[in-house]
This record gives sequence, C-alpha cells and structure tokens, in this order.
Amino acid sequence: MRIAKITATSVTTAALALGLAACGGSNEPAKNSAAPSAGTAASGPKYAGKTLTVWRLGVPNDVQNKYMGDLDTKFKETTGADVKVEWVPWPDAQKKWTAALAAGEGPDVTEFGNDQVAAWAQQDALTDITDLTKSNPDFQSIPQNLWGYETVNGKIYAAPWGGGTRAVLYRKDWFDKLGLQPPKNWDDLVAAAKKIVDKEGKDVDGFAWNGGSDANMSLSPFVWSAGGDFAVSEGGKWVGKLNEPGFKEGFQFYTDLVAKDGVSGKSRLTLNSIDIAQRFAAGKVGMYVTGGWDIQTIKEQSKGKIDENKMAFFAIPAKDGSGAAPAFQGGNDIAIWKDAKNPELAAEYLKLAAGKEFGSRYAKDSGLLPLYPDALQELASDPVQKPFTEAFAVAKGFPASPNWAEANDTKAVLQNAARKVIKGESSVDDALKAANTELEAILNKSQ
Repeated sequence: MRIAKITATSVTTAALALGLAACGGSNEPAKNSAAPSAGTAASGPKYAGKTLTVWRLGVPNDVQNKYMGDLDTKFKETTGADVKVEWVPWPDAQKKWTAALAAGEGPDVTEFGNDQVAAWAQQDALTDITDLTKSNPDFQSIPQNLWGYETVNGKIYAAPWGGGTRAVLYRKDWFDKLGLQPPKNWDDLVAAAKKIVDKEGKDVDGFAWNGGSDANMSLSPFVWSAGGDFAVSEGGKWVGKLNEPGFKEGFQFYTDLVAKDGVSGKSRLTLNSIDIAQRFAAGKVGMYVTGGWDIQTIKEQSKGKIDENKMAFFAIPAKDGSGAAPAFQGGNDIAIWKDAKNPELAAEYLKLAAGKEFGSRYAKDSGLLPLYPDALQELASDPVQKPFTEAFAVAKGFPASPNWAEANDTKAVLQNAARKVIKGESSVDDALKAANTELEAILNKSQ
C-alpha cells in the first residue's frame, strides 16, 4: 500500500514522493523469541561479535548510505554489535516478506509502511514492543495521534520513523489575478472555488472533487474537522461511525462541492489525484488535495506553462477557521521481526534508530516529516513545508484494520456512496447507513 512522504529542498523544488514499504527475510534460520524487555540494557561486551540484520526499503543513495553508516557506527559504539544492512526494492518487498514469514525467517529489524502494520501484526509476524515504547522517553514525546497505525488491539507493534501528509495545491497566479487569499475555513474554500469557476470557465474545477482510489485522502480532512471518523475498534470489533453527526457533516460538505456548489463537474466523479493533476496541467483545475510530488509532474505535462511560480500549497482549512484540518497521516515505521535472532539487541537498535536524534535525521534524510515536535517546528520555517507541517501536527490515520484497503480501494465503499448522493440516487442518511453496514462487514472479516 502506498504512503506519502515529503521531499522539499527549497521553495521552487518541493516534491513529494510515494513509497511502498514492506519487509522480507534474512539468510539464516531463526528461532522464535519472546518480546524484548523494556528494561533491557545492552553493553559492548555482551553483544560483541553479534551481527544484527536490518532491512531498509528502496534503493540507497549517498545520503541514505551516510545515514546508515553513522547510525550503525553509533550502534556498535554502544552495544559492540555489527549491523548487516540489506536494501530491498519496494516492488520486491512484499514477496520476500511473505516468503520469510512462511519459512520462519526474517530480518531482526525492518522498515515498514505504517498502514501495513496491522496486516502483519495479525499474521503474528511482528514483536509486541508496547512496554519498550511506553518506557522510552523519546518515544513518549512523539504525539499520541501519530501512533494509530502502530497500535493494534491496544498493543504496539512498530515505532513511527517518519511521516507525510497532504495539502491543497492551487493556482497561485489565478489567486493573485482574482484577488483571492488562501482559504481559512470551509466557507472561504467554497467562495474561492466558485469565483474560479465563474472567471475561468464552467469546464474548470474550482476545487476538484476526487472520487477515485485515493478519494478518502481528500474526504477525510473534512470529516475529521467536523469531529467525525470512519470506524473505531471497540471490544475487539470494528464499529462504523459513518452514521454519526460529525461524519455526516464532513461527507455532506464534500459531496455538496459537486451537487450543490457546482465547483467540480458531475462528469468527473471517478477521477483520482493522478487524473486531476493532468487536468491541472491543462489549466482546468484551480485547487485540489495532493502532495508536493505533483509539482514536477504538472510542470512537465504543461510543457513549462505552469511552473513553480504559478503553483503553491495551503493547509486544508478547519471548518471554523481554527487552523489546519487533520489530514491523512502517511509514513514509514521501524519494527522488530517476530523471528529476530536476538530480540534484546534488536530492541536497542530500534530505540536508537527511531529515537530523537536518529529518528529526526531519518525523516529529513528520507524526505519525510520528522515526528518529534521541535524538529517538525524547525522544518515549518520553510514556506514550502509549512502547509504540510501544519497539517501533520494534527494528522490522523484511517482504521488500522488489515481489511481497510479492501474497503478503501477494492470495494470503494465511500466513493460509491458519495456518487449516489451526488447523482440524486440516495439521500446522505440512506447512503451512509448502507455504507456503514458494508464497511463494518469488511473491516471485521477474518483474514
């Protein structure tokens, strides 16, 4: 499953890339191990001569190699152990991880996509690190809202390592020409979108409505801003919250963008962010929810007609103008494989890698947002990054069910409900009632 990560080096070169995260197996058989003790203390003599296998995802570059070299050197200084780093290309990761689980093998420590933790925890592939994280001062300084994906049935199976989120990309040149300012609340957003349609043409989407595979990344900030949520785990079962007032209000606002406000065309109800980016490049979109990765794509697709000077981001506004609305929390995690040969040593590595010093550096060197508040605040001084850091400070995640992908992508539960409302085939209440029943059935389905 894909996750978002920010890459921005200057105002004119911001980019946000997507990464696929999973983990695989080691080369040696491993024995089942108990969860590491929170109080375990490593020492050089104790671990001298030991080697820890660490899996990183993707293709290494000079920056990443330097980071891993510094991290592993520090680890050897404090524990006496060596580190064997293996890089797994994203397209190969899922296959290798599955094979490792079947063979009872695997790395000691591995990188993950945060939205994959629940699926592998359910398959008993990960070590429970609840005690470790709750006793670690660094981890306790990471905001609690950033532990949603890592927590499954009240237990923590991974540590957040770096994050990413989304904001609204808009035509800055149009805003300047029309005398518009970045919207501060929902009313401002609709007013700006209507003015764009009025001045730029009826075939232009003032605020493009996303009804494709990544639609919930655009819908969710409005739902969360209104106090709603998709589903919560209660008593070991997922309980849908689509019928509750907060969700209904955010859903109503989002569908009204097309059905009532007319700021996005009814003929484009299945477009995803990639399709919308193409329309943006063609001069047919004023605003839409996405990440910085679209900057370069749009510049190329428009053959330079829409460059960095004509584009900018603002954080999705909260309903009442109180700041940024909570946006989707993407990111990468680090976890201990259940078959780790030495779980105590693996725990020491996890604490060092995801601790404040190396955790903040990992995020920056990987093009992600740091999870520690002071490091995130420092990044916010970059005007390009500010909309993303504002959103990430209040970011939330989708239900941490291994079946969420089926509801979100395969079955498109909310997308179908929204289209029925926009087409006048169902009321909001009826559409969400049916969607809630379907969502609960999918999330609670056994693997």
